[in-house]
Amino acid sequence: MSNLNTETVLEVRHWTDRLFSFTATRDPAFRFKSGQFTMIGLPQGERPLLRAYSLACAPHEDQLEFFSIKVPDGPLTSRLQMLQPGDPILVGRRPTGTLLLDNLKPGKRLYLLATGTGLAPFVSIAKDPEAYERFEHIILVHGCREVAELAYGEDVVAALKAHDFLGDYASTQLLHYPTVTREPFRNRGRVTDLMESGQLFADLGLPDLDPAFDRVMLCGSPQMIADTRDLLERRAFAEGAGHRPETFVVEKAFAER
Repeated sequence: MSNLNTETVLEVRHWTDRLFSFTATRDPAFRFKSGQFTMIGLPQGERPLLRAYSLACAPHEDQLEFFSIKVPDGPLTSRLQMLQPGDPILVGRRPTGTLLLDNLKPGKRLYLLATGTGLAPFVSIAKDPEAYERFEHIILVHGCREVAELAYGEDVVAALKAHDFLGDYASTQLLHYPTVTREPFRNRGRVTDLMESGQLFADLGLPDLDPAFDRVMLCGSPQMIADTRDLLERRAFAEGAGHRPETFVVEKAFAER
C-alpha cells in the first residue's frame, strides 16, 4: 500500500438516508488541485477495497472532505457509511481528474453543473480563490431528486458566504441554483431542461449560454452528462482536457457508487 496514506476520520454528517459527508486528517505531503479526485477506501484482507472519490475540499485546507451516496449493497459505501470519528481511512497519494481550471480557456462566467454527489469537485472549486480571480461569476447548479438532498450544497454555500476570507468573493460572484425533479420547490426540473428552456438563465438574470464568454464543467449522472454535452455541442461549445483547453470539460470517472 505504498501509494496510500492512512488518515483518521474527524467528523461524519448524515444529510439524508442516502447521502453523507466526512472529513479526515490530511498528510502534509498530499498535494492536489481543485476539482481532482483520488482513491479512498478501507482495509480488506491483503488487498484494500478502493474507489475513486472527488475531493470536496480546497488545496489550502488542512483537512480532507468527501461527499458520498449510500449504496446498501455497495462493497465500499455499505461500510463507509458506518464510519465514526477516530476510524482509519485509506487515501491515495496520486490525485487526478479533468475538472481543472487550467483545462478551460479564459472566460467571463463559469458554470458548474452537477447532479447528486457530482457536486463534490465543485465544492472544491468554489472554495478556491483562483476560481474567483479567473471568472466574474461562478454559477453552481445542483440537481437532485428531492429537496432534502440539496442540504449539503446549501450548507457549503452558506459557509462560503460567511467565510472570513472567501466571503467577499462568494457573496458577490457565486450564484447558487439548486433544483429538484420529484418535489415542489422554487426551482424544479432537470438541469438540461431548465437550460434548454432558458428558465435557468432567466431565474439568475443571466444571458443564454455563449461560447465566447461562458465556460462549463460537468459532473453527475451519465444521462445528465450525455444530455448536457449534446446541448453544449449544439451551441458550438468544444470539449477540452489535458493540454487542450476548451470551453467545457467533463469528469468521465464519476459514478454514484
